[in-house]
Amino acid sequence: MANAEQLVSALKKVLKTRGWTYADIAQGLGLSEASIKRLFSEQTFTLQRLDEICRLLDMDLFELARLARGESETLRQMTVAQEALLAADRKLLAVLYLLQNNRDLQAIVGEYQISETECIRLLVKLDRAGLIELLPGNRVRLRVSRQVRHRPNGPLRQRLGEEMVSDFLSVRFDEHGGHFRFEVGELSTATAGMLMRKLDRLAAEFAELSELDMHLPPKQRTLYGIALGLRPWSGAAELAGLRRRTPASGRSQ
Repeated sequence: MANAEQLVSALKKVLKTRGWTYADIAQGLGLSEASIKRLFSEQTFTLQRLDEICRLLDMDLFELARLARGESETLRQMTVAQEALLAADRKLLAVLYLLQNNRDLQAIVGEYQISETECIRLLVKLDRAGLIELLPGNRVRLRVSRQVRHRPNGPLRQRLGEEMVSDFLSVRFDEHGGHFRFEVGELSTATAGMLMRKLDRLAAEFAELSELDMHLPPKQRTLYGIALGLRPWSGAAELAGLRRRTPASGRSQ
């Protein structure tokens, strides 16, 4: 299990994400706010007290420990063969996605049009591929991170990337509970680099918040997509009918 400092840090992140205060915890446990502040500052939690706080937050100690470890024991990137297997079988990919989002066998069968027999067959296939560990009672332990990175030019991106992006952008965001902005401006190389680093940080924050929400019941979660990109683009003038001169073209007389 993670050490005390990691556990407390992870617990603080959960509280911040949920909008809980020390006063909320104190009220839930029947303690004073000062006592809760002292527990967090001195990191003198007993296992029983940690468990009580986790129960208030609808999670357990194992989930808190997993957050504290940062899933260091799971794969952050699949092999080419693993990606190819998923790219060739959409149901297999869907089942892995649902497992990564805290669904178990019964939840998958209950929510989606798939039989228990077929779902178990897919679980066995994922186990053989080294993506999960199938435990007794058809319980599952992930062997790949919930925030696994797909290879830039790997089988999943090649086969499904364009289709997924097209589907994502095919609707009015504001009509589907979303938000979309597209900005164009001229930047220096240094400023562009700074913005790229900010995009990386935002993507990391998105992944972290998604991880913190993972313990909530499925009915309290909605799948969101976020697309981040920044590149040199000369399309604005060309869309208006002006094409850039080539070096050899010179000025027209």
